[in-house]
Amino acid sequence: MGPVGTRTPGVRRTAAGVGELVQAAVPLIAEWLPTQRWYAGKGRPIAALTPVVGTPLQVGDPALLHLLVRVEYGGASAGPEDVYQLLLGIRSEQPASVGPMAVLGRLTGGTYDGATLYDAVHDPELTGRLLEHLATGDRFGSLSFRRTPGPGLPGNLPGRASTAEQSNSSVIYDTEFILKLFRRISPGTNPDLELSLALSRAGSTRIPRVAAWFECRLERSEPATLGLLQRYLADAEDGWELALDQVARLKGDPSPGNFAIEAHRLGRATAEVHRVLARSMPTARLDRTKIAELADAMAARLDSAVTAVPGLMRYRPALRAAFQQLTEAHLDGLLVQRIHGDLHLGQAMRTPQGWVLLDFEGEPAKPLAERRLPQPALRDVAAMLRSFDYAAAHLLAGAPGQDPELALLASAWAARNRAAYCAGYTAGGGVDPAGTPELMRALEIDKAVYEVVYEARHRPSWLPIPLAAINRLADSV
Repeated sequence: MGPVGTRTPGVRRTAAGVGELVQAAVPLIAEWLPTQRWYAGKGRPIAALTPVVGTPLQVGDPALLHLLVRVEYGGASAGPEDVYQLLLGIRSEQPASVGPMAVLGRLTGGTYDGATLYDAVHDPELTGRLLEHLATGDRFGSLSFRRTPGPGLPGNLPGRASTAEQSNSSVIYDTEFILKLFRRISPGTNPDLELSLALSRAGSTRIPRVAAWFECRLERSEPATLGLLQRYLADAEDGWELALDQVARLKGDPSPGNFAIEAHRLGRATAEVHRVLARSMPTARLDRTKIAELADAMAARLDSAVTAVPGLMRYRPALRAAFQQLTEAHLDGLLVQRIHGDLHLGQAMRTPQGWVLLDFEGEPAKPLAERRLPQPALRDVAAMLRSFDYAAAHLLAGAPGQDPELALLASAWAARNRAAYCAGYTAGGGVDPAGTPELMRALEIDKAVYEVVYEARHRPSWLPIPLAAINRLADSV
């Protein structure tokens, strides 16, 4: 790791000694931050780590410090800087609930000399304190906690950290609420809050109700969303796990149960969410020029992907032709609206009352402004179709050699559920995917290209899954 610069005078000293505390914490943060699952700067050295806003939410032993830090990267591919949200606990003795991976180290010097600094997401007492601030709508300088109208929030529930791997951190409060802490922060309202509030206010039952959130104003910009508190779906089943369970049974029983019924219901739920968003949020119609720009952006992402994964080169002419066909097929315009933006089976929960969709923040790797742009609603449909392909591919994972029978079963399962989902989407009032084949093909290609790059970088053993889709889609042009 390269040298780390600090500019602690920029920290707002909302309590005596906070600047001193942050100064002592910065070297520990610089070592710990790159080890986290949600850290976006993998492979890039930290050139400077600058505290932006430090807010003590509890003093004493234990203490709770809310901190935003700006990271500037070094090296040839430095890229833009990032701002991260940290919730830091300080105790004289490390609590039993905090494992070694959550510990940043021991502070040296000043009031907290010798105290343990750790990720407070893993401390039930301190996450309970955070819930109290949400319940009472507290404000600390530029840091604001806000509640939605309705029944009061309990202020005495301890929180446990979710074990799910994700690009953010979540805290679960008993069986009542779940708090998502956004780790990578950008000025502006996070789409997860923006769309969840719009759906909640419209009375939609297809999302968990929004209970509260908190935000911070950064350097005279619009407030940045820091966390979102929603109802916890304690009696729900994860859509990805349900699909994998059905796929696994295919090895012993070609007819293990009709998941296509659930796929159809999920399609209807997706269409319902899209209809509410179209009524509640601005829509637009892309003209020929804008449609050409949409296709050009897809082509540019393909070109970038070919550079990263040369194996895509053989498909490039056919895929670019598919993008050109998108332009030619929609000369009369294309309706766009706000959508989920990163829809897959893992973002859908089956409850006794029906399917519920989660995590409306879009693809975290994209800039926030881009994630807030209206898109073709069928982009969500295309993404879910890719998710059915991924679930089916698990049937072949670990199978010795290439089992043709298993491959046929997996392909049939995916095709059956893809068709059922599209039929449910149409029955629920969504645009019939079969009626716009050029758009659907282009959107699915665009998603598969993204998957190819992701798998090549993070899970090379999974690369054949999106490449198989690329091969199929190229042949259909």
